[in-house]
Amino acid sequence: MIYPVYKIENFEETIFKNNFYVNSFANHLKRHRFIEDLHRHNFYLLVLFTQGNGMHSIDFTNYTIQKGSLFLMQPGQMHSWKLSNNIEGYIIFYTKEIFDLYFKNKSVENYPFFESFQNNPETILSDEKRKQLEIYFDLMLEEKEHHLIYRKNKLINLLDIIHIEIARCYQPQNENSNSNYNLKLKRFETLLEKYYKKEKAPSFYADKMAITLKHLNRITKSILDKTVTDVITERLLLEGKRLLVERKLSINQIADELGFTSPNYFIKLFKKREGITTKEFVQKMKSQEL
Repeated sequence: MIYPVYKIENFEETIFKNNFYVNSFANHLKRHRFIEDLHRHNFYLLVLFTQGNGMHSIDFTNYTIQKGSLFLMQPGQMHSWKLSNNIEGYIIFYTKEIFDLYFKNKSVENYPFFESFQNNPETILSDEKRKQLEIYFDLMLEEKEHHLIYRKNKLINLLDIIHIEIARCYQPQNENSNSNYNLKLKRFETLLEKYYKKEKAPSFYADKMAITLKHLNRITKSILDKTVTDVITERLLLEGKRLLVERKLSINQIADELGFTSPNYFIKLFKKREGITTKEFVQKMKSQEL
């Protein structure tokens, strides 16, 4: 089976030339039940649940859905849903382009919940915070239905208000008070996302940042409690897992896609880090779908 990568234009009722989508979750499911199966997106996704329960699997980690569950996903992440019949909430899709074009002085990745794949995609909101956010979501749904003047401006600004309110209560997995370290870590992660398939040497990233490898290791250990090598390896294996469950490619093709010199090196690294073989991992994922 080949798992799809959805674009916003795959969904009905899109806005701004297929760069934006907002709906209640129950209405969303009526026309797009296919989202429950494993897939990826090429856009940002924000979901708030206000009723019901279930399970949300994101990049091979399972999260229990409850009232107040908020999920913030980045392009490229792989996920699936198992949802109760009474599920309800809000769902928003948007591209980096539509956000960054409107807010020219900031980027969507500047928010802590989108800074890194290291961050937690799930937050559980208090009843008070959930009710506060519901007001903004309801305003977005209302605005979507009316083609009034400045419609685009209002929708994008309401989205950013939601971003701001989430940022005020969001707790990244790893907090550090050293803002200089955080800036450097963000720079490292940006470089890693660009080069990880080609460049696996920690010294490459330190050189690109014009700092010593020792200093870069100090930063990753301080904030993430991981070495630079650990961070690089985890990013490679995350993409390896995604490619394995998509089942489009052989092990040889995956190893080549990820820039490994040999399939055996990828297989051994996977077993060492994950504790199971690539074949066992695929079987495990397949059994979870049944």
